[in-house]
Amino acid sequence: MRLIKQNFERDGSGFVTLFPEEPEDMWYAYNLIRPNDLLRASAIRRVTTESSTGSTSSTRVHTTLTIRVASLDFDPQSSQLHVSGRIAEETKFTKVGQYHTLDLELQRNFTLEKDGEEAWDSVARGIIKEACDPVKSADVWAVVMQEGLANLAVLTGARTVLRQRIEVSIPRKRGGRASDHDKGLEKFFQTTLDTLLRQIDLTESKPILLASPGFTASSFQNFILDTAIRTGNKLLMAQKANLVVVHSSSGHLHSLNEVLQTPEVNARLKDTQYAREGKLMDDFMALLRKDDGRAWYGPNEVEQAVEKGAVGRGGGVLLISNALFRAQDVAIRRRWVKLVDKVRDIEGGEVRTLSSEHESGKRLDGLGGIAAILTFPLDDLDDDASEHEVPTENENELRV
Repeated sequence: MRLIKQNFERDGSGFVTLFPEEPEDMWYAYNLIRPNDLLRASAIRRVTTESSTGSTSSTRVHTTLTIRVASLDFDPQSSQLHVSGRIAEETKFTKVGQYHTLDLELQRNFTLEKDGEEAWDSVARGIIKEACDPVKSADVWAVVMQEGLANLAVLTGARTVLRQRIEVSIPRKRGGRASDHDKGLEKFFQTTLDTLLRQIDLTESKPILLASPGFTASSFQNFILDTAIRTGNKLLMAQKANLVVVHSSSGHLHSLNEVLQTPEVNARLKDTQYAREGKLMDDFMALLRKDDGRAWYGPNEVEQAVEKGAVGRGGGVLLISNALFRAQDVAIRRRWVKLVDKVRDIEGGEVRTLSSEHESGKRLDGLGGIAAILTFPLDDLDDDASEHEVPTENENELRV
């Protein structure tokens, strides 16, 4: 993401113009744009005109529209972001109040304007800083497989994306005859490799994890290297140092979480955001199992821990899901922003915003989207929290 221009006022309002360059940038835009924001971007609008004789004709015109955001639709597989709302500024082809959906595109500017108190809060500004950071962690490719099944995924700084699921029928070995099985396995490896080569850029040096139960991953590694030698593909042969073979319990994508916890993979990915977040969740779960009062989860419990000064300097860590900041209720978003600011700026603790598209973020969402590692143990926070219940967005909907 490239920052073109920004202007923030003292009251928190202002605008920013951004230039998305990679599919990953659409994920950042999805987390940045919120209901009631003003979004300005290029659009194609169908315009109907009527001639003096009464006949009508319809044409598609390119124009720039500004809408008041009502809803967002993000497709994680294709990284396409569609933003719907009512037109807020009249143009030659449109009137205020008409409904339109803007399709944000790569290599095209868009301008996002937020108004009102605390509109550009610390979380929103943090998203811009992270998205526009030129030294973001490199991608990691992963092939989680078993005989006849392979899941090809990419791990980025913000999420895990399943790029392709490959299924090939492999005959079983019968009566000591393995020829049909070997041919089926070779076809499976060739299909998986062809799919992988369509996805990755061989001129880049990025880790490629090959994970499977048994010897499937190591056999696939040998197949890749044999293919590189046989075809004289020097770029593919250069990837030899990037291939990391590890064990997984199955060839399904959910096994990727256990793969990322192995010492070998952690050593290779230690500088990536994914690995750091995964380790924090592992540390939290280990403390939770110890039940020594230093690990708490849940909105009200964590807020109580912060109020007691237990999530501060000396090892305090606040883990919060980015899904909480996409709440449509402004008061709910402000609640979490205030908590983040208190931990980071006042208490001096560490704040980690986990992506709900990563395995670590999904684990956190299962705990209510928020958890904390405390600097000192606290007991009975769940009892204290019940006295300070604050309805979440879903609870408000249920009570209406």
